[in-house]
Amino acid sequence: MEPSFSFQEMFPTGPDTTAYRLLTADHVATAAFEKTPVIKVDRAGVVLLAETAFREVSHLLRPSHLKQTAAILTDPESSANDRYVALEMIKNAVVASGYVFPICQDTGTATVMGKKGQQVWTGFSDEAALSEGIFNAYRKLNLRYSQVAPLTLYDEANTKTNLPAQIDLYAVEGDAYRFLFIAKGGGSANKTFLFQKTKAVLNSEALLAFLKTEIAHLGTAACPPYHLAVVIGGTSAEAVLKTVKLASAGYLDTLPDKGSPSGHAFRDRDLEKELFKISRGLNLGAQFGGKYLCHDVKVIRMPRHGASCPVGMGLSCSADRNLKAKITKEGIFVEQLETDPAQYLPTPQAKESDAVRLDLDRPLSEVRNDLSRLAVGTRLLLNGPVIVARDIAHARVKEMLDAGKPLPSYMTDYMILYAGPAKTPEGYPSGSLGPTTSARMDPYVTAFQPHGGALVTLGKGNRSQAVIDACKTNGGFYLGTIGGVAAILGKECITGIEVIDFPELGMEAVQRVTVKDFPAFLITDDKGNDFFKNLAAG
Repeated sequence: MEPSFSFQEMFPTGPDTTAYRLLTADHVATAAFEKTPVIKVDRAGVVLLAETAFREVSHLLRPSHLKQTAAILTDPESSANDRYVALEMIKNAVVASGYVFPICQDTGTATVMGKKGQQVWTGFSDEAALSEGIFNAYRKLNLRYSQVAPLTLYDEANTKTNLPAQIDLYAVEGDAYRFLFIAKGGGSANKTFLFQKTKAVLNSEALLAFLKTEIAHLGTAACPPYHLAVVIGGTSAEAVLKTVKLASAGYLDTLPDKGSPSGHAFRDRDLEKELFKISRGLNLGAQFGGKYLCHDVKVIRMPRHGASCPVGMGLSCSADRNLKAKITKEGIFVEQLETDPAQYLPTPQAKESDAVRLDLDRPLSEVRNDLSRLAVGTRLLLNGPVIVARDIAHARVKEMLDAGKPLPSYMTDYMILYAGPAKTPEGYPSGSLGPTTSARMDPYVTAFQPHGGALVTLGKGNRSQAVIDACKTNGGFYLGTIGGVAAILGKECITGIEVIDFPELGMEAVQRVTVKDFPAFLITDDKGNDFFKNLAAG
C-alpha cells in the first residue's frame, strides 16, 4: 500500500515544564486578522527581552546545573580535585550573581533561536530588534567584546559591540513566540565536532569504541564538568550540529525515547548511560582528575540519508549559559534562573588541601628552580606579577621574531597567562579573568622557548607532545588553572592590571597583572612529566 501524506515534525518534544518569570506585561497587545486572534508585539519589547536575556545568562545559572555541581561535594567517589573545582565553581556563581562580574571572562557569541507562532505579528525586523538588545547588554554590562570583523581576507578588527550575533528564526503554528538564548564561549564552541561516518558505525561495538575515543579527545580545555551531547544521523551536516547545540542546552530533553517509521528524532537513554559511564572511567574528572568529566550525556538519534551517517558531538561547559523565553498574550517571560547560588555552598565548607605558595615577584629563573623541585599535580597559589597574552598578541610577537627582532622582555622575564579579561567594573582593578585554552598557543611555545621566552605558561587544558618535549629540552613548565571561575578570580585574585603592549587589540592586548593566591596546578615540568598523561596511564 502506498503511504499517504502525514506530516511528522523532526523534534516532537513534550510539554514545556520550564519555570518562567514575568518580565513585563507591556509591549504586547491583542487584535484580530480575518476574525483570527493575533498577538501584536512592540519592537521595544523584543529589544528589552534580548537585553534582559543576555544580562541573565551572563550572571546566573539554572538551578538544575547548580544542583549537579553541588552533588559532587557530597559524592564519596569524587576525587579531592573534583570537589575542589566544584566548590570554586559554586563560589564563582555566588560572585557572578551580584551582576557585576560575569560568570566567565569569555562572555560568548550571542546566539538566539526563535520559533515565531503564525498568530504573532511584529511588523519590524525581528533580527534587528534582537541584535539591538544584545548590543545594549554588551555595551552596558561588564562583558567582553569577542567578535572580530574581517576587513580583508587576512585582516580583522574587533567590532567593539560583540555583534554580529547568530540568530535563527523559524515560523511555526501557534500564538506564542518562543526563544532559546545562548552565550557560547569560544572554548566550548571549539569542542563541537562533525564526523562523516557510514552505516558501518551503527552497531554497538563499533559505535561505543568510536565514541569512547572521541570523548577522551575532548580533554578538559573547555571547562568541565560538561553537559555532553552526541547526535547520530541527520538530514545534513548543519542539521546535525544545530541539534548538538540544542541538545547540549537541554532544549531537547523531552524528546520521545523511541523512533518510528515516520522519521523523527529521539533520545537513546541506554546509550546515554553507557557513555556517561565511559566518561567517568576516563579519569579526567572536573579538570584535574576524577570521575566528573560530565554532568550528563544526551544522545539524539536522527533520520539520515542512506549514503551517509553523520555523527555530531558537542557540549555546554561549566558556564552553562542557556535561557528560554517566550512572548504570549499575557506578556514577555524569561526562564527563572538561580538568584541565590549561595544556598548550594556546603556548611561548613569543605576544607581545601594544602597548596604550595609560589612567589612570582623575583627572577623567573628562581621560580623555575622552585617548580623543578615539585611533582606534577602539585597544587599552587601564585602571588606576584604575570603577563596576560593570548592568540593575536602571540602572533604579533612571532612576526617580530621572524623579522629577526628579539623577543620582548615580558616574554622572557615573566610567567605568561593565557587570558582575555572582560571589561573592568568601576571600583575594581580587573573584570572577570580566567584562562583560555592553552593548546591554541602550542606553536608559539615551541617557537619562543629556544629564545628564552614562554618558559613558564599558565592556562587551561592539556598541551601537545611538542610542548611537553619543548619544556624538557628548554627547562620550561606549564601550569593549569581552573576554567569556569573567572568571576571569583577577577574579583578576589587580581590586585592590579596595566596594558603594556598592543593596546589597540582591546581584550587581546598584552597586560601585566598582579595576582594574589591565584590557584594553579603544576601540569608539565622540565623533565618531560605531564599530569594529564599520568592520568591517562593510570
